[in-house]
Amino acid sequence: MNYQETVQYLFKSTPVFEKVGAPAYKAGLENSLALDEHFGHPHTHYLTIHIAGTNGKGSCSHTLAAILQADGYKVGLYTSPHLVDFRERIRVNGKPVSEKYVVDFVEQNRSFFEPLHPSFFELTTAMAFKYFADQKVDIAVIEVGLGGRLDCTNIITPILSIITNISFDHMQFLGHTLPKIAGEKAGIIKNGVPVVIGETVPETRVVFESKAEEMQAQAVYAEDIPAILSSKASPDGGRIYKTRYFGVIKSELGGIYQDKNTNTILTAAIQLVNRNIIRNVDSIAQGFAHVCEMTGLRGRWERLKEAPLVICDTGHNVGGWQYLSKQIATQDCKHRRIVFGMVNDKDLNTVMGMLPEDGIYYWTQPSCERAFPVKTIADTAKKHHLTGRTFPTVAEAYHQALEDADPEDFIFVGGSSYVVADLLRSLE
Repeated sequence: MNYQETVQYLFKSTPVFEKVGAPAYKAGLENSLALDEHFGHPHTHYLTIHIAGTNGKGSCSHTLAAILQADGYKVGLYTSPHLVDFRERIRVNGKPVSEKYVVDFVEQNRSFFEPLHPSFFELTTAMAFKYFADQKVDIAVIEVGLGGRLDCTNIITPILSIITNISFDHMQFLGHTLPKIAGEKAGIIKNGVPVVIGETVPETRVVFESKAEEMQAQAVYAEDIPAILSSKASPDGGRIYKTRYFGVIKSELGGIYQDKNTNTILTAAIQLVNRNIIRNVDSIAQGFAHVCEMTGLRGRWERLKEAPLVICDTGHNVGGWQYLSKQIATQDCKHRRIVFGMVNDKDLNTVMGMLPEDGIYYWTQPSCERAFPVKTIADTAKKHHLTGRTFPTVAEAYHQALEDADPEDFIFVGGSSYVVADLLRSLE
């Protein structure tokens, strides 16, 4: 098989959560442990940092990887989902895994893993862990796929665990209350391993405190002594932070929600400095300033075009849209044009209630089986007195918004990672 055939094989022969949702979710570590045994426990050959949370995992993972790269390490980075190419999930110093490695991994190990019937994510995680060992990375930043306790990344023993925040998402798997969801995320807390927790509410904090005490793990709460003293937008679309310990830091990432992520990242960085993992504190500012360039991060309040200004963002649930809706509504522009679609395990009705009333809408659906049909999007919008036209694809919706726009307009594309993925693929 060539690379494209191999990726199609992975998508078709293993259940893929991004494509089909619940049928692809496997709660348990049996397959992951069997794959890990088969490959000789590759994750024990390098240090790891483990990152869970409802929102912000991707930004935190990529920024920490960039900081560690700036500090001179060879850094593995494992994230999901990908936007354009499968290889984005597995990177070393920002460079995606080679097509040849993906092909060879599948060809050489099919006879072992096919009888296991692993999920797509189980197999991809095993591939990432082995690739990082083969590449002899110094440290790998590992993003949890879903939840924590039963996520197949949870076979590692990291030097630091991070839980960004807790809000309602994937409730059919993780529970319908914040304490239950927090309990699943807290499952990544390991015996004696410090954990940084970005945001809490009283009902989740008690869960983290209890788990950390049980595991004899030091819990550090980023909100208790905020590392950020002030934050403002920079002229080029990023953000400028005045920090408690590291002076003024400029970030490439411009979403206002990044303030929370940055506070978590800086709190984690303090832990890594204290343990002499980060050896030069200037690496922290370097990582923030060049995170997209160094790691390939995309889709976080990303500027695609000027005049009209076009922004895309992968924010896809209520927690994310609490910030996105404010930033979209306060954008200085002549008209607000919004290309919007979502997938069907998200709270469409609540997010619709957050969308700006003065927006000109282009309703659409991403090209995955979990997408809300565009008719459902449009019908729900009517209940919130939002009007717009419907388009069968993201590309068609975007091109119509672009055609309609004046140079002083603002175009936003989002609602789902898969909407952004379709947009970026169409632009390439």
